[in-house]
Amino acid sequence: MSYRTALSEVLTGVVGPAAEATVLQGRFPRGAVTALGRAGLLGLTVSTECGGGGQGLPAAVDVVARTARVCPATAAVLQSHYTAVAVIEVYGGSWLRAEIAAGRHLASLALAESEAASASMSMSMSMSEAEGDGPAAETQLLVPRSVATRSGEVVALRARKQRVVAAGEADLYVWSSRPLAAPDGLTLWAVPAHAPDLFVPARPGAAGPRGSATSTVFADPVRVPAEAMLGADGGGLDIVLRTVLPWLLELRAVSSAGDRRPPALDTAIDPALDTAIDPALDTALDPALDPALDPALGLGSARRPAGSVTAS
Repeated sequence: MSYRTALSEVLTGVVGPAAEATVLQGRFPRGAVTALGRAGLLGLTVSTECGGGGQGLPAAVDVVARTARVCPATAAVLQSHYTAVAVIEVYGGSWLRAEIAAGRHLASLALAESEAASASMSMSMSMSEAEGDGPAAETQLLVPRSVATRSGEVVALRARKQRVVAAGEADLYVWSSRPLAAPDGLTLWAVPAHAPDLFVPARPGAAGPRGSATSTVFADPVRVPAEAMLGADGGGLDIVLRTVLPWLLELRAVSSAGDRRPPALDTAIDPALDTAIDPALDTALDPALDPALDPALGLGSARRPAGSVTAS
Protein backbone atom coordinates (compact mmCIF):
# COMPACT_ATOMS: atom_id res chain seq x y z
CA MET A 1 0.00 0.00 0.00
CA SER A 2 1.34 3.43 -0.94
CA TYR A 3 1.56 6.13 1.69
CA ARG A 4 -1.07 8.14 -0.22
CA THR A 5 -3.55 5.28 -0.03
CA ALA A 6 -2.77 4.76 3.65
CA LEU A 7 -3.22 8.48 4.32
CA SER A 8 -6.55 8.57 2.48
CA GLU A 9 -7.84 5.74 4.63
CA VAL A 10 -6.74 7.41 7.87
CA LEU A 11 -8.15 10.80 6.86
CA THR A 12 -11.47 9.28 5.87
CA GLY A 13 -11.82 6.78 8.69
CA VAL A 14 -10.25 8.56 11.68
CA VAL A 15 -9.09 12.14 11.19
CA GLY A 16 -12.18 13.48 9.41
CA PRO A 17 -14.79 12.09 11.81
CA ALA A 18 -12.91 13.50 14.81
CA ALA A 19 -12.01 16.88 13.29
CA GLU A 20 -15.06 18.73 14.59
CA ALA A 21 -14.56 17.56 18.17
CA THR A 22 -10.86 18.36 17.92
CA VAL A 23 -11.60 21.98 17.03
CA LEU A 24 -14.66 22.66 19.14
CA GLN A 25 -13.46 20.89 22.28
CA GLY A 26 -9.75 21.60 21.84
CA ARG A 27 -9.14 17.87 22.18
CA PHE A 28 -5.74 16.50 21.13
CA PRO A 29 -6.24 14.12 18.15
CA ARG A 30 -4.80 11.08 19.91
CA GLY A 31 -6.83 8.68 17.80
CA ALA A 32 -5.52 10.29 14.63
CA VAL A 33 -1.92 10.12 15.83
CA THR A 34 -2.35 6.45 16.74
CA ALA A 35 -3.85 5.66 13.34
CA LEU A 36 -1.10 7.58 11.53
CA GLY A 37 1.50 5.60 13.47
CA ARG A 38 -0.09 2.26 12.66
CA ALA A 39 -0.35 3.20 8.98
CA GLY A 40 3.38 3.93 8.83
CA LEU A 41 2.89 7.66 8.33
CA LEU A 42 4.72 8.79 11.48
CA GLY A 43 7.71 6.81 10.20
CA LEU A 44 7.28 7.97 6.62
CA THR A 45 10.58 9.87 6.52
CA VAL A 46 12.65 7.35 8.48
CA SER A 47 15.03 5.28 6.34
CA THR A 48 13.94 1.84 5.19
CA GLU A 49 16.95 0.39 7.03
CA CYS A 50 15.18 1.24 10.29
CA GLY A 51 11.79 0.10 9.04
CA GLY A 52 10.53 3.48 7.87
CA GLY A 53 9.05 4.63 4.60
CA GLY A 54 12.29 6.06 3.24
CA GLN A 55 10.58 9.21 1.97
CA GLY A 56 11.82 12.79 2.17
CA LEU A 57 10.49 16.32 2.48
CA PRO A 58 8.26 16.20 -0.65
CA ALA A 59 6.26 13.29 0.79
CA ALA A 60 6.02 15.01 4.19
CA VAL A 61 4.76 18.15 2.45
CA ASP A 62 2.12 16.09 0.66
CA VAL A 63 0.92 14.46 3.89
CA VAL A 64 0.76 17.73 5.84
CA ALA A 65 -1.01 19.60 3.03
CA ARG A 66 -3.70 16.92 2.64
CA THR A 67 -4.15 16.59 6.40
CA ALA A 68 -4.48 20.37 6.87
CA ARG A 69 -7.56 20.40 4.65
CA VAL A 70 -9.24 17.95 7.04
CA CYS A 71 -7.86 18.81 10.49
CA PRO A 72 -5.51 21.76 11.15
CA ALA A 73 -4.53 20.43 14.58
CA THR A 74 -3.39 17.07 13.22
CA ALA A 75 -1.49 18.85 10.45
CA ALA A 76 0.32 21.04 13.01
CA VAL A 77 1.30 17.94 14.98
CA LEU A 78 2.66 16.27 11.83
CA GLN A 79 4.48 19.44 10.83
CA SER A 80 6.44 19.55 14.08
CA HIS A 81 6.91 15.76 14.10
CA TYR A 82 8.38 15.53 10.61
CA THR A 83 10.75 18.44 11.27
CA ALA A 84 11.98 16.83 14.49
CA VAL A 85 12.37 13.47 12.74
CA ALA A 86 14.50 15.11 10.03
CA VAL A 87 17.04 15.89 12.77
CA ILE A 88 16.71 12.51 14.48
CA GLU A 89 17.12 10.65 11.19
CA VAL A 90 20.61 12.11 10.80
CA TYR A 91 21.79 12.38 14.40
CA GLY A 92 19.62 10.01 16.44
CA GLY A 93 20.37 6.43 17.39
CA SER A 94 19.06 3.41 15.49
CA TRP A 95 16.74 2.33 18.34
CA LEU A 96 14.99 5.70 18.42
CA ARG A 97 14.64 5.79 14.65
CA ALA A 98 13.16 2.29 14.68
CA GLU A 99 10.63 3.31 17.34
CA ILE A 100 9.53 6.25 15.21
CA ALA A 101 9.39 4.04 12.12
CA ALA A 102 7.14 1.60 13.98
CA GLY A 103 4.75 4.41 14.91
CA ARG A 104 5.49 4.19 18.61
CA HIS A 105 7.07 7.63 19.01
CA LEU A 106 5.59 11.04 18.28
CA ALA A 107 8.31 13.71 18.14
CA SER A 108 8.06 17.47 18.53
CA LEU A 109 10.23 20.59 18.63
CA ALA A 110 11.17 22.48 21.80
CA LEU A 111 13.31 25.32 20.50
CA ALA A 112 11.71 28.73 21.13
CA GLU A 113 12.21 30.51 24.47
CA SER A 114 11.68 33.84 26.20
CA GLU A 115 12.65 35.28 29.55
CA ALA A 116 9.94 36.48 31.92
CA ALA A 117 11.25 40.02 31.57
CA SER A 118 10.69 39.99 27.81
CA ALA A 119 7.32 38.19 27.80
CA SER A 120 5.22 41.35 27.86
CA MET A 121 7.29 42.86 25.07
CA SER A 122 6.83 39.71 22.98
CA MET A 123 3.06 40.03 23.36
CA SER A 124 3.16 43.45 21.71
CA MET A 125 5.22 42.37 18.71
CA SER A 126 4.00 43.15 15.22
CA MET A 127 2.06 40.48 13.34
CA SER A 128 5.01 39.67 11.08
CA GLU A 129 7.22 39.02 14.07
CA ALA A 130 4.49 36.99 15.77
CA GLU A 131 4.38 34.72 12.74
CA GLY A 132 8.03 33.99 13.07
CA ASP A 133 9.41 36.37 10.46
CA GLY A 134 10.84 39.00 12.82
CA PRO A 135 14.20 39.27 14.55
CA ALA A 136 12.82 38.44 18.00
CA ALA A 137 11.52 35.04 16.90
CA GLU A 138 14.72 34.32 14.99
CA THR A 139 16.78 35.12 18.07
CA GLN A 140 14.68 32.76 20.17
CA LEU A 141 15.54 29.91 17.83
CA LEU A 142 19.21 30.61 17.23
CA VAL A 143 20.34 31.95 20.60
CA PRO A 144 18.87 29.76 23.36
CA ARG A 145 19.03 30.98 26.93
CA SER A 146 18.54 27.54 28.48
CA VAL A 147 21.51 26.05 30.28
CA ALA A 148 23.00 22.56 30.04
CA THR A 149 25.22 21.31 32.87
CA ARG A 150 27.07 18.01 32.71
CA SER A 151 27.89 15.82 35.70
CA GLY A 152 29.57 12.60 34.65
CA GLU A 153 27.36 10.95 32.03
CA VAL A 154 24.25 12.95 32.95
CA VAL A 155 23.26 16.37 31.62
CA ALA A 156 20.82 18.67 33.42
CA LEU A 157 18.75 20.93 31.15
CA ARG A 158 16.98 23.90 32.69
CA ALA A 159 14.62 25.92 30.49
CA ARG A 160 11.15 27.13 29.63
CA LYS A 161 10.31 26.26 26.03
CA GLN A 162 7.52 28.23 24.42
CA ARG A 163 4.71 27.14 22.07
CA VAL A 164 5.65 23.50 21.82
CA VAL A 165 3.23 21.47 19.67
CA ALA A 166 1.86 18.31 21.33
CA ALA A 167 3.17 19.47 24.71
CA GLY A 168 2.44 16.69 27.16
CA GLU A 169 1.35 14.46 24.29
CA ALA A 170 4.57 13.86 22.34
CA ASP A 171 6.96 11.09 23.34
CA LEU A 172 10.13 13.02 22.50
CA TYR A 173 11.27 16.63 22.13
CA VAL A 174 14.14 17.92 20.03
CA TRP A 175 15.46 20.42 22.57
CA SER A 176 17.99 23.24 22.28
CA SER A 177 20.35 24.65 24.88
CA ARG A 178 23.53 26.60 25.21
CA PRO A 179 26.60 24.45 24.51
CA LEU A 180 28.20 22.48 27.30
CA ALA A 181 31.73 23.61 26.49
CA ALA A 182 31.80 25.03 22.96
CA PRO A 183 32.39 28.79 22.86
CA ASP A 184 29.34 29.55 20.74
CA GLY A 185 26.43 28.05 18.82
CA LEU A 186 23.82 25.82 20.43
CA THR A 187 23.39 22.14 21.24
CA LEU A 188 20.44 19.89 20.44
CA TRP A 189 19.14 17.05 22.61
CA ALA A 190 16.62 14.23 22.33
CA VAL A 191 14.57 14.68 25.51
CA PRO A 192 12.05 11.94 26.40
CA ALA A 193 8.69 13.33 27.49
CA HIS A 194 8.48 10.93 30.43
CA ALA A 195 11.66 12.30 32.02
CA PRO A 196 11.14 13.48 35.62
CA ASP A 197 10.81 17.22 36.25
CA LEU A 198 9.46 17.95 32.77
CA PHE A 199 6.12 19.78 33.00
CA VAL A 200 3.51 21.62 30.96
CA PRO A 201 0.88 23.99 32.42
CA ALA A 202 -2.34 22.34 33.55
CA ARG A 203 -4.21 25.20 31.88
CA PRO A 204 -2.18 26.27 28.85
CA GLY A 205 -2.98 29.53 27.12
CA ALA A 206 -4.61 29.51 23.69
CA ALA A 207 -1.90 28.91 21.13
CA GLY A 208 -1.68 27.18 17.78
CA PRO A 209 -4.60 25.38 16.14
CA ARG A 210 -7.18 24.25 18.71
CA GLY A 211 -6.51 20.67 19.73
CA SER A 212 -2.81 20.73 18.84
CA ALA A 213 -1.83 20.86 22.56
CA THR A 214 0.47 23.79 21.86
CA SER A 215 1.85 25.04 25.17
CA THR A 216 4.95 25.69 27.25
CA VAL A 217 7.25 22.94 28.49
CA PHE A 218 9.25 23.52 31.67
CA ALA A 219 12.50 21.73 32.60
CA ASP A 220 13.28 22.32 36.24
CA PRO A 221 15.77 20.78 35.41
CA VAL A 222 15.31 17.64 33.34
CA ARG A 223 18.20 15.15 33.35
CA VAL A 224 19.14 13.18 30.25
CA PRO A 225 22.07 10.92 29.36
CA ALA A 226 24.99 12.71 27.75
CA GLU A 227 24.47 10.45 24.74
CA ALA A 228 21.11 12.14 24.14
CA MET A 229 23.03 14.93 22.39
CA LEU A 230 22.08 15.27 18.71
CA GLY A 231 25.19 16.16 16.73
CA ALA A 232 28.20 17.88 18.21
CA ASP A 233 28.28 20.25 21.16
CA GLY A 234 27.72 23.71 19.68
CA GLY A 235 26.83 22.20 16.30
CA GLY A 236 23.09 22.63 16.69
CA LEU A 237 23.06 26.06 15.07
CA ASP A 238 24.12 24.55 11.75
CA ILE A 239 21.47 21.82 12.13
CA VAL A 240 18.75 24.39 12.77
CA LEU A 241 19.77 26.47 9.77
CA ARG A 242 20.31 23.59 7.35
CA THR A 243 17.63 21.14 8.44
CA VAL A 244 15.07 22.51 10.89
CA LEU A 245 14.22 25.80 9.20
CA PRO A 246 13.99 24.43 5.62
CA TRP A 247 11.62 21.65 6.73
CA LEU A 248 9.69 23.90 9.08
CA LEU A 249 9.10 26.71 6.60
CA GLU A 250 8.03 24.46 3.74
CA LEU A 251 5.70 22.38 5.89
CA ARG A 252 4.28 25.51 7.49
CA ALA A 253 3.57 27.03 4.08
CA VAL A 254 1.51 24.10 2.81
CA SER A 255 -0.19 23.62 6.16
CA SER A 256 -1.33 27.23 6.24
CA ALA A 257 -2.40 27.19 2.58
CA GLY A 258 -4.42 24.00 3.00
CA ASP A 259 -6.08 24.93 6.29
CA ARG A 260 -9.84 25.20 5.69
CA ARG A 261 -12.47 24.46 8.30
CA PRO A 262 -15.62 22.55 7.34
CA PRO A 263 -18.80 24.67 7.12
CA ALA A 264 -20.28 22.76 10.07
CA LEU A 265 -17.53 24.13 12.27
CA ASP A 266 -18.23 27.70 11.15
CA THR A 267 -21.77 27.76 12.51
CA ALA A 268 -20.78 26.00 15.70
CA ILE A 269 -18.17 28.65 16.39
CA ASP A 270 -20.11 31.64 15.05
CA PRO A 271 -23.78 31.11 14.09
CA ALA A 272 -23.71 34.40 12.19
CA LEU A 273 -21.47 32.90 9.53
CA ASP A 274 -23.27 31.85 6.35
CA THR A 275 -22.46 28.20 5.61
CA ALA A 276 -23.81 28.56 2.09
CA ILE A 277 -20.63 30.32 1.13
CA ASP A 278 -18.21 28.17 -0.79
CA PRO A 279 -15.99 26.62 1.95
CA ALA A 280 -12.98 27.01 -0.33
CA LEU A 281 -13.34 30.75 0.14
CA ASP A 282 -13.60 30.51 3.92
CA THR A 283 -10.77 31.71 6.09
CA ALA A 284 -8.75 29.39 8.29
CA LEU A 285 -9.87 28.86 11.89
CA ASP A 286 -6.32 29.08 13.13
CA PRO A 287 -3.20 29.40 10.97
CA ALA A 288 -1.18 26.19 11.13
CA LEU A 289 2.02 28.03 11.76
CA ASP A 290 4.80 26.29 13.57
CA PRO A 291 4.68 27.31 17.23
CA ALA A 292 8.46 27.10 17.49
CA LEU A 293 8.65 30.37 15.59
CA ASP A 294 6.00 32.23 17.60
CA PRO A 295 6.36 34.54 20.65
CA ALA A 296 5.63 33.67 24.27
CA LEU A 297 2.13 33.58 25.65
CA GLY A 298 0.82 34.03 29.19
CA LEU A 299 1.01 30.87 31.29
CA GLY A 300 -1.15 29.25 33.94
CA SER A 301 0.41 28.57 37.30
CA ALA A 302 -0.60 24.92 37.70
CA ARG A 303 1.54 22.32 36.03
CA ARG A 304 1.21 18.69 35.01
CA PRO A 305 3.75 16.07 33.90
CA ALA A 306 4.80 16.22 30.27
CA GLY A 307 4.72 12.49 29.66
CA SER A 308 2.37 10.90 27.15
CA VAL A 309 0.83 7.75 25.85
CA THR A 310 2.67 6.40 22.82
CA ALA A 311 1.15 6.41 19.40
CA SER A 312 1.14 2.65 19.10
